[in-house]
Amino acid sequence: MTGKLTLLIGFGAGYVLGARSGRERYDQIAAKAQQLWNDPRVQEKAGQAQQVVQEKAGQAGQAVKEKVGSSSDRSDSYAGAMSSGSVGGSATGAGSSEGRLP
Repeated sequence: MTGKLTLLIGFGAGYVLGARSGRERYDQIAAKAQQLWNDPRVQEKAGQAQQVVQEKAGQAGQAVKEKVGSSSDRSDSYAGAMSSGSVGGSATGAGSSEGRLP
């Protein structure tokens, strides 16, 4: 409840201050943000962050492929066991021969 109250107070304060300062202040803030974004140091750090994200995404993709491959191998062996009848139980799971596939 405290978090919601804090959020509501912050939103209200931002709205009041924004309404009072108007378009002029918004334009100043936007220009300063654009100037900051175009700073070569910021661009360098953004490029480094992008490289790190691409590397981590590649590693995560490889890990997913490995997991999917090993999971697929297990499901293939289980499916083979099911078709040969070496796994106990029935197709319905009730332990009877009703509903079993030939």
